[in-house]
Amino acid sequence: MEIDDKVISELIKGYKGPEDLIGQNGLLKQLTKRLVEAAMNAELTGQLGYGKHERATEAGGNARNGTTPKKLKGDFGEIEIETPRDRNGEFEPQIVRKHQRRFDGFDDKILSMY
Repeated sequence: MEIDDKVISELIKGYKGPEDLIGQNGLLKQLTKRLVEAAMNAELTGQLGYGKHERATEAGGNARNGTTPKKLKGDFGEIEIETPRDRNGEFEPQIVRKHQRRFDGFDDKILSMY
């Protein structure tokens, strides 16, 4: 997957210095949070077989059941993510597994995409 230059330009609009990119509330930290949460939601959609705000195809089957906050530490510092849940407790995210608290190397992976 390739990221369009227009997306990058929009993301760094208003950039003034390194703090905007790698600071406490910098772009990399925000991107990490949003990408991890989006990936986990996509994983849950794949497992359940239907998307968010769609009806379950099977009556009485497994369903989404909100989110659980989780603090994740890594090269970027610490972020709080919202981990999606399912009613049956069968969902095991792959990008950030249950009970995992460290998420190392993600910043390097993001930067290498450029």
